[in-house]
Amino acid sequence: MTASPALGLLLDVDGPLSSTQTRTLRVPSLAPDLVAIAQAGCPVVFNTGRSTDFLAERVIPRLAEAGLTPEDPVWGVGEKGGTWFSLASAGGAVAVGETHRDDDIAPPAALVEAGREIAARFDDVIFFDETKRTMISLEQHVEVPNETFVSRRTEIVAAFEEEIDRLGLAASMTIYPTVISVDVEHVASGKALGARRALELISARMDPPRWWFTAGDSGQDYDMSAQLHESGFDTTHLDVRPCGTVPDVPFRVIREQPRFDEGVAEDDITARHIARLRSELGC
Repeated sequence: MTASPALGLLLDVDGPLSSTQTRTLRVPSLAPDLVAIAQAGCPVVFNTGRSTDFLAERVIPRLAEAGLTPEDPVWGVGEKGGTWFSLASAGGAVAVGETHRDDDIAPPAALVEAGREIAARFDDVIFFDETKRTMISLEQHVEVPNETFVSRRTEIVAAFEEEIDRLGLAASMTIYPTVISVDVEHVASGKALGARRALELISARMDPPRWWFTAGDSGQDYDMSAQLHESGFDTTHLDVRPCGTVPDVPFRVIREQPRFDEGVAEDDITARHIARLRSELGC
């Protein structure tokens, strides 16, 4: 067991790190800064509604290009706590290890099939995310204008509400619309569950840091810092939502809104703060 590191990063992916338009790590400084922080001994955990496949295909390769190694303290928690992985070695190169899943919060097969049917009904706007294991996501096609998706989102939500009621799942499953998707998830899942998974993963290797920096672009992302605070840690949350006020919370919040008309998106804001943290760590 090593000494407690100076800082921990617990980061949402869509928005704060991955562009909601390109679905990639677009800002050039993000990958090298995250790798440098990890190689300074500070745990970096992605706590996202995305699947671990998304992390394996869109995020970890960018970090590998920036010098990430299998020994670095980086973990992925997907589907709001439903899936998770540690890094592994593949011929000496960094790779994503075995994905673990919590089948207790996975949707029943009948609801998954209903989700496929809804996706087919609205396939001019959305697609069914086949990589999800413990939740259902219908996501906007990249080439579809966001305003088109938003204009149809209410219909998609209504279709899911009807299926959830028909299947008698209202007590266990909930719908969470986002700016680019409609997610259906178990009521026990969420960013707080993801934070608990992160602490378990880190604690198996090192003492968790006392100070944490979290970042997100939705109201749910506050649950990351809330869980850490309740667990006795000091935490600061970066809120990069396009709109919304800061709730009354017992931890520090940095509130910065994207200025799309000036070319400043959510990931640009996060990248600036990650660069600042790297500088403060001297790495």
